[in-house]
Amino acid sequence: MTTPEPPPPRRRPDRRAAVLPALAGLASLVVVFGAIGWWVASAPQWPRVQRQFFSLEAMAEAFPRVLQGFGVSLRIWLTALALIALWALVLAVLRSLRAPLFLPFRLIVVVYIDLFRGIPALLLVLLFGFGIPALNLPGLPSSGLFWGTVAMVVSYSAYVAEIYRSGIDAVPEGQRAAAKALGLTEWQTMVHAILPQALRNVLPALMNIVVALQKDVALLSVIGVRDAVREAQIYTAQTFNYSALVVAALLFLAATIPMARLADWVTRADRARRLQGAG
Repeated sequence: MTTPEPPPPRRRPDRRAAVLPALAGLASLVVVFGAIGWWVASAPQWPRVQRQFFSLEAMAEAFPRVLQGFGVSLRIWLTALALIALWALVLAVLRSLRAPLFLPFRLIVVVYIDLFRGIPALLLVLLFGFGIPALNLPGLPSSGLFWGTVAMVVSYSAYVAEIYRSGIDAVPEGQRAAAKALGLTEWQTMVHAILPQALRNVLPALMNIVVALQKDVALLSVIGVRDAVREAQIYTAQTFNYSALVVAALLFLAATIPMARLADWVTRADRARRLQGAG
């Protein structure tokens, strides 16, 4: 009886092979961005631009007001995000129901999506923020904050509904047939068999919508909502210094970059899950 051969010894990871590429990448970043910084700083008008856009004194003075406005932006974003997720799901489900009884609802949803996907979000914010309050309809609020949020929900839900629908259509047809064989109704099939799979399919795309919505909330500043951008504009109008706008931009970057990296991670995890399932 032969004895099994011992496994080959494991190779120790070569630290040099891991460190050298990282150092080369770091050196490349320093050289490229250093050259860009030197090129910009050597411009004749750079001192003037620095005083107008990158004044540390003006940034420190405007920061509390812009930060307070950024809190308003975050509240609008979270509220709109929750409403969009629910309303778009209702639209997508209604459009995906195949029974003849739901034909009128499918047509209404198609018209809704075509209409509000074709109108720019900024135009919707202006129409809702100025037009509806001007009607003075009894029982309806006249706040620009309210109607601006409604405009964002109406606009983005049209896009998100199509993302949901793409996930629903990606579910294999056999799933519907199996649910029908078990005696489930059209609605039960959608809720218990189709939607759980569809939502997993579209999660990476939804994460990108989350990032985009966080930036587009700044559109509400055009109707007077005192968010981060509006507060920065007020400071700029008072001082003729644009550094407050840079502060607002940095706050948005501080919020959107982690969300973007989270979206990338979700996309990679979804790709790995699909490859593992295919294997």
